[in-house]
Amino acid sequence: MKLYSYFRSSASYRVRIALNLKNLSYDYVPVHLVRGGGEQLSPEYRKLNPDAVVPTLVDGDDVITQSLAIIDWIEETRPEPPLLPSTASDRAYVRSVALQIACEIHPLNNLRVLRYLKRTLGVSDEAKDAWYRHWIEAGFATLEAHLVSDGRAGKLCFGDTPTLADACLVPQVFNAHRFKIDTAPFPTIHRIYEYAMQIDAFQRAAPEQQPDAE
Repeated sequence: MKLYSYFRSSASYRVRIALNLKNLSYDYVPVHLVRGGGEQLSPEYRKLNPDAVVPTLVDGDDVITQSLAIIDWIEETRPEPPLLPSTASDRAYVRSVALQIACEIHPLNNLRVLRYLKRTLGVSDEAKDAWYRHWIEAGFATLEAHLVSDGRAGKLCFGDTPTLADACLVPQVFNAHRFKIDTAPFPTIHRIYEYAMQIDAFQRAAPEQQPDAE
């Protein structure tokens, strides 16, 4: 397998966690999202991924894009150890946490959005950073409430076993830390992140451990 990735991409980070939890080896192919205007925009990469985003996973003739689709594909083709619980109700809960992060929080703060705010709309760095903080903090507030009210969180989002939900949560908390956002007001999120980062699969997936880290 080949994973086209960028060390700070939270979507790529999710997939790296999943691959590590599955104990799967892969070749890391860096795609720099900033250098030269963005290597993801090159014609060569667009042939592989027309959306010009990372990650992209290639396994033989299969080319899979979008991080959650990639993780679903990994789960279906390499089912052990599972990243989803055994019952439909629990799987729906784990997916809802993952999608709350991947669809409600992350899209408002990804690189393309921040660039558009600054380069096209002309907002200041201060306003851009305020936008980022607002949507992270608003998203974390509802995510915290979800984790607490549901009652299925343990040391991790679902009990004490790593799942798809944790693979999404950890990169989002990493991003919050990058922008100096205090996660103390979200104690369940903070606790889950701290516990997950003691697990080898999460440690090896961290941005600073990647070959293209800067």
